[in-house]
Amino acid sequence: MARFSPDPDTSVTTLANGVRVVAIDLPHLDSVCVSVFVRTGSRHESRRLNGISHVVEHMAFKGTHQRSCQRINLDAERLGAEVNAHTDKDHTAYHMRGLAEHAGVFIGMLGDIVLNSTFPEAELERERQVILHEYVEDEDDAMSTAYKLFDKLCFGSHPLAQPVIGTRRNIERFTRDELLGYVQRQYTGANVVVAVAGRIDADAVLRQAEAAFGHMPRGEENTVAPPAYLGGVASRRQPGFSQTHVVLGFPVPPLRDPAHHAGVVAAALFGEGMSSPLLDEIRERRGLVYYAACSADVSDLCGQFIVEASTSPDKLDEFATEVTRLLRQHAEQVDKVALERARNQLAVRSLGAQERPFRRLEEAAQDLFVHGRVRSREEVLARVRAVGAARVRAAFERMLASPPSVAVAGRVRRGTEDRLRALYA
Repeated sequence: MARFSPDPDTSVTTLANGVRVVAIDLPHLDSVCVSVFVRTGSRHESRRLNGISHVVEHMAFKGTHQRSCQRINLDAERLGAEVNAHTDKDHTAYHMRGLAEHAGVFIGMLGDIVLNSTFPEAELERERQVILHEYVEDEDDAMSTAYKLFDKLCFGSHPLAQPVIGTRRNIERFTRDELLGYVQRQYTGANVVVAVAGRIDADAVLRQAEAAFGHMPRGEENTVAPPAYLGGVASRRQPGFSQTHVVLGFPVPPLRDPAHHAGVVAAALFGEGMSSPLLDEIRERRGLVYYAACSADVSDLCGQFIVEASTSPDKLDEFATEVTRLLRQHAEQVDKVALERARNQLAVRSLGAQERPFRRLEEAAQDLFVHGRVRSREEVLARVRAVGAARVRAAFERMLASPPSVAVAGRVRRGTEDRLRALYA
């Protein structure tokens, strides 16, 4: 077993079958957080299987070879534990939080759920209806609709453009055999991180993780080819909405490219906080939106610089024009005070994440999946602090050299797409 420590409170060990075990000792806590991350999500799915990772996540709690759905719930709740899970584009995760003394029990329980789920037919039919309700709720959300259009504009037919929830047709027809086959292919040692944070004994955590996950087949890393960025304009009218929701963005480098740090700083500078240009100029001074935000969504395959906003239909054209003007302005000059603000906000956000055990575990798992190691806290902060004005200006310039992706949903006026295309021609 290979073992290293990026920080004094953190140890990372790789088991013989490729499973990585992260143990973060936080002695000031009386609780413990245990997570299992699997490198599989909607970007690993074919079109026919789109949504299956999310269905597997739901069904994993519906019974194992040893325990029924009811027993799984009771075993956790009698210990006072909180149980949760989520699916994303690049991973699926299972979580438990409870008393520190039960860390080993939680590792074993999650091992049973992740590795031994049987996906009973009767439970699948019941849970299918729950997921369909979730699907309808997602379809009724105008901002979610705008994001789905946005991803299609960015990446076209690449799996990264697929929604995590999947399609209605797929949700309605997935079979038990398909779920079992998907887990057998994707849930392998090379794609699993077992992570624990709290008042723990790191050596005990390692023994317990090896007992629960050491017999997994190693398998191969679940890899996906990077997408080509496209760009374009799309809209979808949704009855019952009085507001217009827009997602506008450009490509930025992926996580493995050191240049991605400048894209992250650029997003914070442009739209994080009420004193940022996006909020101050667009919302406070001009009153063009009632909600706006800017972020950089960066993965190992690609990155997206994203501006999202909610406005009235008659303000959309002016909003798009002014945001574009501000972006071009930042490609020419970056204010030193604004840069200082952005870097400090990112530093505080990073340090804040270190104080939240589950968030810290997720960042460690992402580091392992992307970089093959967990970066130290100081390294992460140093990368952000090293980004100067010239690099941020160049990041804006590089973004604007590509066609934007602009997605609009909710109440959409006639001719909106034509006007937006003319703006960005």
